[in-house]
Amino acid sequence: MSGCSAPPGPPSRLFARTRRFSLGVPGRFTVSPDGARVLFVRTRSGTDPVGCLWRYEKGEERLLVDPAALSGAGGEGEEVPEEERVRRERAGDLAGGIVSYATDADARLAVFAPAGVLWAVRTEGGVPWRIPTAGPAVDPRPSPDGSRVAYVSGGALRVVGTDGAGDVALAVPESDEVGYGLADHVSAESIGRTRAYWWSPDGGALLVLRVDQARVGRWHLADPTDPGSPPKVLRYPAAGTANPEVTAHLVALDGRRTPVHLPEEAEAAGHPDGAWTDRRFEYVTAAGWDAHGPFVEVQSRDQRTALTVAVDPGTGATRPLHTRRDAAWVPLLPGTPARTAAGSLVVPEAHGDTYGLRVGAAAVSPPGVQVREYLGTVGERVFFAANEDPEDTHLWTYEPAEGFRRVTDEPGLHTAAVGGAAVVLSSTTCAGRTVAVRGGERPQADGHPRGGGETADGGHPRGGGRSATVDRPEGRIAVLAEDPPFSPRPLHMSLGERELRSHLYLPSWYDAGSGEPLPVLLSPYAGPGLQLAVRAYGWPSAVAQWFAEQGFAVLVTDGRGTPGRGRAWQTAVRGDRLGPALEDQVDALHAVAGRCTGLDLGRVGIRGWSYGGYLAVGAVLRRPDVFHAAVAGAAPTDRRLYDTHWEERFLGHPEVTPETYAGSSLVAAAPRLRRPLMLMHGLADDNVVVAHTLRLSSALLAAGRPHTVLPLPGATHRVTREEVVHGQLTLEAEFLKRSLGV
Repeated sequence: MSGCSAPPGPPSRLFARTRRFSLGVPGRFTVSPDGARVLFVRTRSGTDPVGCLWRYEKGEERLLVDPAALSGAGGEGEEVPEEERVRRERAGDLAGGIVSYATDADARLAVFAPAGVLWAVRTEGGVPWRIPTAGPAVDPRPSPDGSRVAYVSGGALRVVGTDGAGDVALAVPESDEVGYGLADHVSAESIGRTRAYWWSPDGGALLVLRVDQARVGRWHLADPTDPGSPPKVLRYPAAGTANPEVTAHLVALDGRRTPVHLPEEAEAAGHPDGAWTDRRFEYVTAAGWDAHGPFVEVQSRDQRTALTVAVDPGTGATRPLHTRRDAAWVPLLPGTPARTAAGSLVVPEAHGDTYGLRVGAAAVSPPGVQVREYLGTVGERVFFAANEDPEDTHLWTYEPAEGFRRVTDEPGLHTAAVGGAAVVLSSTTCAGRTVAVRGGERPQADGHPRGGGETADGGHPRGGGRSATVDRPEGRIAVLAEDPPFSPRPLHMSLGERELRSHLYLPSWYDAGSGEPLPVLLSPYAGPGLQLAVRAYGWPSAVAQWFAEQGFAVLVTDGRGTPGRGRAWQTAVRGDRLGPALEDQVDALHAVAGRCTGLDLGRVGIRGWSYGGYLAVGAVLRRPDVFHAAVAGAAPTDRRLYDTHWEERFLGHPEVTPETYAGSSLVAAAPRLRRPLMLMHGLADDNVVVAHTLRLSSALLAAGRPHTVLPLPGATHRVTREEVVHGQLTLEAEFLKRSLGV
């Protein structure tokens, strides 16, 4: 273009080296019950890929554990057990070293086992020590008093003393298809339950989930770059197929074992009818053990009833605590169900078009406040994250004497970890990331901490004293992340009759008065799991701005189906995964063109990953009159190949409602392709397997439709290897430039 400087070189190497600018960002916070100490995980810099364990106290940070000083602590390139690799992939961990840990009830002992070797450290300081185990340890968690550590090895749940004595198996798998204490694929990936055992508050027993995979379909994932290596076997419950059998058990340290008598199905009376109805309680969506006893939440296979039950720790008998029903699906809220110190049950509640929160029998969050996550309880004060405007998520509290109150004011995304009188407020705004430690009066009685480094009792604080306050700042925990090579500078917009939240990124060098129009590149995710058009800049906004610097006007829009705008908005995609979402992208494009001159609607591209990739393929197949090129990464093109809980939520059972799957899948529409299309896929992806892309490519070949396929060797659903990320972004930009004449 005339008068333009050369666009900056690709940030792809920095993007990969910083793991999407996530290295150096503190996380996994645990606040001690007295509010005096904060534990957290962070790498040493924005390019250091090895996580360390840190302590914040009295305004100062102290390094507790550096994996580089330990043998078998999971440093960069160190081999980790397959179960730990899978756990990290499901959790989205992008660093190495110490990425997770757990503490005792007082947060004075922390344990971790990133490379299968169990380590412990006193959080007051001291030298970490290695605890011998019977095999590679996964997901270790200390007892509330810190005298023992439970861990999973070889599918068995075991307990060992912190001095290394008395290692014993409490639950041993009966076959190769059975495992104890680790979440299955669907629970971790789609439900959001990442753990599968919980200590009793007195440390004498554990609530543990047993997973039997015998009836689950067996998939094989091979590495085509290494034909000598055997394929990995993946138990994957695709839509319409059998789920694993998940049962709950109470196991005592003295060897006694009591099955939990969970209800088998939802009561017919009150269960919403649908084209497909399955009342069997196949999903264990949450569980825990607090001062009031063990509890479990189960959900029906059709996801229209969820039931929370209390468990008798002596007999395993259950009694109902709360039932939720929804004619579309019952939404699951991270952190719930939970209970306050007095035993008030904290559960999600949909009222009108609001996904809200209920505390006890009568307290319900205000209409229009969309609750996103339960964060913890101190005494009777409940902390949660919620939004009124979908572009922001704020910290809220509830206390009987105060009611519901919004705590944060600055636009952005705010979340927190709480304990005692301290609150760790983690914020991402348009100015960047900050972590503030705030507090007030010390509580009169101990409460359990709540945070990413969960406590032995399940991470639900007992509270018990005066409530915490976030009104007085005490200090900050440093954010060491690298900054992008250029600052995102989007225009925030609300477009069309549906007020679609959108961001428009323009090149920093673009002169709107030059009269030369810009080609438009849509860069959405637009799926149920994520928003991008928010008042917080992270790696998606950095990538969008970089594409803008290449000569595009980049439009990012959150349409129907995305979270944060209420029940009707989220359930609008039920029965049709593509239509409403694609319609919103087209509407946003036309609306922004009507508002901003200089956009060339004769040159429109679209790019995306995962659901965004699916949307990109659908755009050029269904609306070639609008979209002239597409790049799609890890696109789930065949909806029958995705898992039960996620896909059946939207489309039902494929044998009962085959038309919804046919209408939402893209392979059969391959002959309609008339536009340039690049497909990318990680060959090691065990979430959206590469068969999605290969089946579409095969159909395109059979129809004689030229297209480009870019395989990403060794990449999973989260691409992290520097050379792969660099090549992916570079080739993607070149393809779009060539296709749209930039």
